Amino acid sequence: MNKLGFIGGGKMASAILNGVIKSKWLSSENIYVSDKNEDALAILKSKHNINITTDNAEVVKNCNIILFAVKPFVIREIMEEVKAYITQNHLVLSIAAGISTKTIEETIGDVAVVRIMPNTPALVNAGMSAICGGKNAKKEHKQLALEIFKNVGEVIETEEKYIDIITAISGSGPAFYYYIIDEIAKAGKKLGMDYDTCLKLSAQTALGSAKMIMQSGISPEQLIVNVTTPGGCTAVGNEVLKDNKVSDIMYETIEKTAKKAFELGKK
Repeated sequence: MNKLGFIGGGKMASAILNGVIKSKWLSSENIYVSDKNEDALAILKSKHNINITTDNAEVVKNCNIILFAVKPFVIREIMEEVKAYITQNHLVLSIAAGISTKTIEETIGDVAVVRIMPNTPALVNAGMSAICGGKNAKKEHKQLALEIFKNVGEVIETEEKYIDIITAISGSGPAFYYYIIDEIAKAGKKLGMDYDTCLKLSAQTALGSAKMIMQSGISPEQLIVNVTTPGGCTAVGNEVLKDNKVSDIMYETIEKTAKKAFELGKK
């Protein structure tokens, strides 16, 4: 029987935990969470009846799957704290942005490591996660990671060389979409409608458009053609986007975000 231990009990850990329990992939008694925030632990305990502790080592001692759900700037310190208790029987998972499987292996030793880049829509079970395995991660290790993160949305397997790009596209991507949705709503407000109505229109349109891409099998380019009547309303809007070089802006946004993700791993 697998036992899953979370080191870190923040929002992302809570989302993953909720998905795992809701899907019945693992029962509450086989899940441990450690965090320095006792109030956050108490909330998780009351909601899910899981095992909680402020001692990270206790999680490692009691679980065979360890998920580092902490920020990049603290993971090295925590790995040093618990590495004496990690054995080759452990599977180590990490969602710390920018921290490579090699860095984790060099810190905690010869163990199977799978790195995951999730995103915050996991909080509403609509996440997009990507996984990649370290040098010791076998097929069954990556399969376990896939099974865990399928509980909070879509998940793909990738090569680690692409993780920084994925961080920019889907890890940071929600913030970029929030910005666009908000700006469209604000434009509607400037034209005379109330903001809340404009926001609902914008957000639902974004949701529906995403579903069209995911479910129709039609390329975004063709979907644009399908919506656009030559000389019509959409055509005028498309021209504004092209004239203002929005494609260049989006490229720069993803490029600089990916570069920052790469730099995080070097600190």
